[in-house]
Amino acid sequence: MAHATTSTKAGKTDSGGGIDRRLAGACAAVVLGTVMSILDATIVNVATRTLGQDLNASIGTIQWVLTGYLLGFAGVIPLTGWAADRFGAKRVWIAALALFLAGSALAAAAWSVEWLIAFRVVQGVGGGLIVPVGQGILARAAGPERMGRVMGFIGLPLLLGSVAGPVIGGVILASASWRWIFLINLPVGAAAIVLARRLLPGSAPRPGTGLDLRGLVLLCAGVTAFAYGMSEAGGPDGFAAPRTAAFLAAGTALVLLYVPHARARGSRALIDIALFRDRGFAAAAATNFAVAVALFGVLVLLPLYWQVVRGHGALATGLLLAPQALGAAAAMPLAGRLTDRFGAGLVVPAGIVLGLLGTAVYTQVEAGTPTAVLAAALFVIGLGLGATIMPSMAAGYRTLPPHAIGAATSALNTVQRLGASIGTAVLAVTLQHGITERVPGVGARALGPLPAPVRARVAAPLADAFGAAFWLALALGAVALVPALLLPRAGRRAGTASGTPGTPGSAA
Repeated sequence: MAHATTSTKAGKTDSGGGIDRRLAGACAAVVLGTVMSILDATIVNVATRTLGQDLNASIGTIQWVLTGYLLGFAGVIPLTGWAADRFGAKRVWIAALALFLAGSALAAAAWSVEWLIAFRVVQGVGGGLIVPVGQGILARAAGPERMGRVMGFIGLPLLLGSVAGPVIGGVILASASWRWIFLINLPVGAAAIVLARRLLPGSAPRPGTGLDLRGLVLLCAGVTAFAYGMSEAGGPDGFAAPRTAAFLAAGTALVLLYVPHARARGSRALIDIALFRDRGFAAAAATNFAVAVALFGVLVLLPLYWQVVRGHGALATGLLLAPQALGAAAAMPLAGRLTDRFGAGLVVPAGIVLGLLGTAVYTQVEAGTPTAVLAAALFVIGLGLGATIMPSMAAGYRTLPPHAIGAATSALNTVQRLGASIGTAVLAVTLQHGITERVPGVGARALGPLPAPVRARVAAPLADAFGAAFWLALALGAVALVPALLLPRAGRRAGTASGTPGTPGSAA
């Protein structure tokens, strides 16, 4: 694919170059596949009780239907850059879609909870390949001048999927068997494969690209163990549980051991850490990590507030979260254009400030706070999200040559997944402890179904616990401003600063 200085098909090289028909088609294909994989991470959340009844399994066992998908998703991400380079990004993306569809069909036909969990892991591996490989394809196709706008396309399913999943899941369960939660993927995935074969740009495989087996074990196993430990930290004992501490320690140790291994192996490592010597990429990675910590933590708190304090079901909760999706959808196209014109260093800090303003409203939340006020604040949070995570990711690609895009995509998505795990766990533990302190008679039961009279009696202290957790989310979001202010401004291109154009280590 063209380097930063190569003309687009339309012959434009400046930041005003538009998205031509070919690039728009590639975006449509990638978005269709991506939204399917993101939806599946959340759509099953509303079906846990139904699955437990039909498969005669405890809630603890059914939780592995969710956890298995997330672990498969997280564990394969570090492998994506190597796979795309070795076999060609288009081939890998189509293969990932096929694997995801196979997992979906098998999950729909599952005859026991154990097999359902196994098939969900297969789904997760496919989904974990779909997202970063799709991002890499579009990053190569866009070039630096259109990077912000194209990343806005791929960002929409990431944010909308978290809101739409519970709504779609609730509609399916209200009218059909839980198996349709997985069967619905088949026609969507088949359409994505057809579009991908026709519209995605091809990339030549590099057969000489050897697999870093030791790096594979260290990084993939480390990310998986860390993600699992963080998911377990949401339990009653939090980070003090021996099992949780053991997995977190093992995951952290494996990831840290990867660093000297990668230094010794250089560009032949699974993910080349020399990428982080590029100041623009390093700032983008740090911003993505910090934003993911705050973003995914808030995404845990928001639906729980409506369910725990207000007593709404999954479908109503999904609809009440719609303003966030609308805000993100409104902000992303504009944020993408502004990023291409002025640089992420101006757009992302502004987005973070918007997110902080919306979150500040939730720090004052009460049991009877008007829905309109919370909806308006949620819309502002959505505006902030739409102007942060994808523009900062676009900034990470701008100064890199095309051959480094695969490794960069793996690195950014790995960092983002680690941040998401930390944010989710920290906010969940904070909320759990806050509820236990304020409502000792209810404690952990508050996060499950409560009789209406009980909820009415404890709604006020429960709301206080959520307010305290949102204060922490606000502080975590403020931390993200520090690396965001280091992102490049004025739409600088690769090669405009000192150093070899477009190589790691050049100024961003």
